[in-house]
Amino acid sequence: MIHRYFVWLHRWTGLLMTVFLIVVGLTGTLLAFRSKIDRVLNPQWHASPEPGQLPLDLATLAEKAESLVPNARPGYFAIDNDQASIALRFRTNPATGQPYQSDFDHLILDPYTGRELGRCCASPDWRTNFLPFVYKLHTSMAMGSVGAWTLGIVALVWTLDCFVGFYLTLPRGNGGFWQRWKYAWQVKWRANVFRINFDLHRAGGLWFWPLLFVFAWSSVMLSLRPVYDRVTSAVFDYQSDEVALAAYALPQPLWNPKLTWRDAQTIGERLVADMAAEHHFTVTRPYGLAYIPEFGVYTYDVRGSNDIRGHGWDTGVWVDGNTGALRQVFLPSGQHSGNTVSTWLWGLHYGDIRDFLPYRIMVALFGVILTMLSITGVYIWWKKRAVQRRAAEQRNWRPGTSAGESELRRAVG
Repeated sequence: MIHRYFVWLHRWTGLLMTVFLIVVGLTGTLLAFRSKIDRVLNPQWHASPEPGQLPLDLATLAEKAESLVPNARPGYFAIDNDQASIALRFRTNPATGQPYQSDFDHLILDPYTGRELGRCCASPDWRTNFLPFVYKLHTSMAMGSVGAWTLGIVALVWTLDCFVGFYLTLPRGNGGFWQRWKYAWQVKWRANVFRINFDLHRAGGLWFWPLLFVFAWSSVMLSLRPVYDRVTSAVFDYQSDEVALAAYALPQPLWNPKLTWRDAQTIGERLVADMAAEHHFTVTRPYGLAYIPEFGVYTYDVRGSNDIRGHGWDTGVWVDGNTGALRQVFLPSGQHSGNTVSTWLWGLHYGDIRDFLPYRIMVALFGVILTMLSITGVYIWWKKRAVQRRAAEQRNWRPGTSAGESELRRAVG
């Protein structure tokens, strides 16, 4: 009875999730190599330095951005090998009391000269809008916050269904457990079409179960954060973003701090150097800088020998925008076990574990595998439904012991 209930649950949750999983799977395959695809589509946004040329420091790039777009302050930005992509926070227009309006929200600079390379996404050219659209599809089905919450619920159901699907692969009855279970890991390529699809669905789910669970649960982390925070807090020592940020929120945003970008960079360099000595890691290079008006802090981030990801910001500090005092320290691991797990989930989800190319390729292939699992699941349901209808038409069908079930048993083997 329990097995039949789980079969029903797996079937219908799978059908309801099919479209969502296919979309996030295929878009995830593209996003695994997002930076490389962007270089092909938009070469004008990527600089080629002269031999021996070094990138400008972070403060200089922030000052360049402010001079180019005076109605905005740089939000978070990071230096890559061939571009500095700077998120912009538009100031309040005193005439309207609302933020200045613009058709772009990112400024792209040459990290070696500060020259403007482009504005994203101000151009109607499909090349500049393709990857941002793919990203919106992947994170919200291009439906804004409603789509993001919907994907979060799908991710939670997907996480639970991982365990239901695993349970359904286990052999029932007594004796020879491992001998019988080994067939669930195999595909009979010489069998009929239904059996091949059934085996691909079952064996594929088993072989890639760890990735299925990691991507399902990390999707909950990214799209349904309250649920993720509650579960993680119950299992690990964990400081959620909501708790951490609430401690720094100001009654009103501080748009004009006393410290300049250069002050913040100098203080950040000193604080990170002290942190590196204390926690025994090496700073590879400066990576990112930002100012957050809502908290009145500058963020200063670096690449370090302790980082889990090859890109992104794992190591850094928050500096008070008025006093220069240290407000917060961020390390990729070791502070809170739950936050360490979260950092790993970020890296695993984005295919970025110390920029290890084989894993990134695996993540790209996983999107195709997820699509295959979804399509084979729909095919199995459609085939079973067709058999049951045909059996009912022949008046040989009875609930629980049908000719349709007998035919399916023969097909499965």
